Parts: sequence; C-alpha cells; structure tokens
Amino acid sequence: MTGTHATPTTLDLTADPVTLTRALVDVASVSHHEDELADALEAALRTQAPHLEVLRSGNAVLARTRLGRPHRIVLAGHIDTVPIADNVPSTSADGVIHGCGTSDMKSGDAIFAHLAATVPEPRHDLTFVFYDCEEVGTIHNGLGRVEAEHRDWLDADLAILGEPTDGTLEAGCQGTMRGELRTAGRRSHSARWWLGDNAIHRAGEILDRFAGYTARDVEIDGCVYREGLQAVGIRGGVAGNVVPDECVVSVNFRFAPDRTAEQAVAHVREVFDGFELTVTDISPGALPGLSAPAAAEFVRSTGVVPRAKYGWTDVSRFAALGIPAVNYGPGDPNLAHTREEHVAEAAITACADVLRGYLAP
Repeated sequence: MTGTHATPTTLDLTADPVTLTRALVDVASVSHHEDELADALEAALRTQAPHLEVLRSGNAVLARTRLGRPHRIVLAGHIDTVPIADNVPSTSADGVIHGCGTSDMKSGDAIFAHLAATVPEPRHDLTFVFYDCEEVGTIHNGLGRVEAEHRDWLDADLAILGEPTDGTLEAGCQGTMRGELRTAGRRSHSARWWLGDNAIHRAGEILDRFAGYTARDVEIDGCVYREGLQAVGIRGGVAGNVVPDECVVSVNFRFAPDRTAEQAVAHVREVFDGFELTVTDISPGALPGLSAPAAAEFVRSTGVVPRAKYGWTDVSRFAALGIPAVNYGPGDPNLAHTREEHVAEAAITACADVLRGYLAP
C-alpha cells in the first residue's frame, strides 16, 4: 500500500451498503488525492474477501474471482470526487445521506465493494475496478492506466459502471467533440470602419448555421440518442475603438454512438464548410450492446426500460474494447458536483438488491 496515514482508515465491507456509503464519503478523495481511500479499500478486500485476487495500480484497486464461470462481469466505479464544498464528513437525515460523492459515485462504489465481500460464489465471474482520477483530464484517468498496464483485467462479457442514474439503466453513451471555428478580418480604427473587415460580423453566418441546424434522434437497441450541435462560447475584439480581425466560436457536438469520432468531425466540417475548424478534444461514444447475452440478462433483472445515456462516461472505454457497457447506480446525476449532493438510502438498498439478484447464485 502507498499511503502514509498515521491511523489507517478501516472499512467494513460486510456492512450494509448504506452504512458503507457514509464510510466512503467520510474519507476525502478529491482527484489526485485518493490514496487514503485506495489504501482502505485494498486492505479491506485483502482481509475480508479472501476469495478474490487483488491488484493495486497507482490509486486504483482491482479484485476478481477465478471460478471458471462461462461469463465475466466487470463492476467499475471511480473513487475520486470533485473538490469538497463544505460537505464532508457526511450527514444523514430523513433517510437521505448528504455529502461530497454521495451521488457521484461513492454510493455505487459502496454497493460494489459490499458485493465483492459478500458474494463469494457468484453466478458469473466478477471483476471489481475501483479507479482514480475520473473527474479530471482524460490523460490522468486511472482506467486508462489500468488498460495500458493490466489489459486482461478488463476482459468481460459486460461492464457495469456505478455512475449515478437514479436507479435507471442507462446504456452506452454519447460521443463528444469540442472545437473552434474561426473567422478572419482586417483591423482598422472603428471611426474608419470601411477600411477594415469585422471578423465578429462574419461570425454571424456561423451562428445562423447553428440556429438552422436540425439534430438527429437515433434509436439503437431501443434507446434513443439525441444529438446536439451547440455554440458554447464566442470571443473576439481588440479594443473599444478597433474593428476586430479575428473571432472564435467554440462548438460542442454531442453525437450518437453510431458515428465514429472521425465521422463526427467530418459532419461538423460539412455543416460549417467554408470556415476553419480546429478540433480541440474528442471522445467517441459507446454503443449500448444490449443484445449481448450478459447485457440482456442484466436488463431483465433490473425490471426497468433502459434509456440512452446523455453525456459521456467511461462506458466508452469498454465499448472501444468490444465490451458491452451500461451505467447503473443509485445517485441522481443532476446532483453530481453540487453543494447539495445527496442520495436516498432507499435507492442504495434498491440498487444493491437488483445487483445481488443478478449476481448471486
């Protein structure tokens, strides 16, 4: 273990997932500072789940069964949070737990950790992945490091990420592309405007194309993904008496997972033909893959109608490896990253019961 804490944190993974959620929340684990929680999870898995093989990778902790089952399921959750907003340690009142990470996603982690310790003979072989640095830049994401260094640990027939979904199964995810559209002009004194060419005025045509754009709705495996092409920022101007010679419009394209990243870029270039586009960031989406046997079985076990995931999550990483992946957790995604972040105890219990029913013999 890598931590240097004077009094190591002790976790009881056999405790009720509600109790365990509070215990996880009470260990601060802002991105890049997950070592105390990773140490506690590693120690608990090694001592309380002897049926599991355990691996430490940086501040990611992995554990798996080797029972020779015909199918393997990955249960993955990030253990980091956004910066604390005066909401650690946790509090509880009227059946609701308040605190940083309650929704996103320590309640999901608590369920996974509890199942790791209390289901020694699951119907499917299981791999548990508790990873670091999801809430920051992709380059730091612990799941990417695990993929690079321990690729075989991610092999599975289905991956379930405990991202907050309010108890609904959200399949796949949208892809996202960010970029910048530029217009060029010529500077001049604003009193002699006819000697210049206003780049901000030229951006009007770009905004008109945004306004006139018709986004697709795409149905895949019964889930409808709504695309969106939006201007999310604009900058330009030199001074109050200067005709500007450059304007930059920031664009965000949320695309359905039937498009590749390359096809998404090509589409945006087509929409804004005649303007310079610089792609600044892109992440592909994830197909739901709900027709795969393990995924179909899980859908049936939840008893809910799956819906498309609006937004990007690490299911995309699994989809890129050819592994069907879904988001399923007790938290409300609308509460993630807020000062008011909380999760209902009943929601934790309900999700834990569903997963236990799916995994236990």
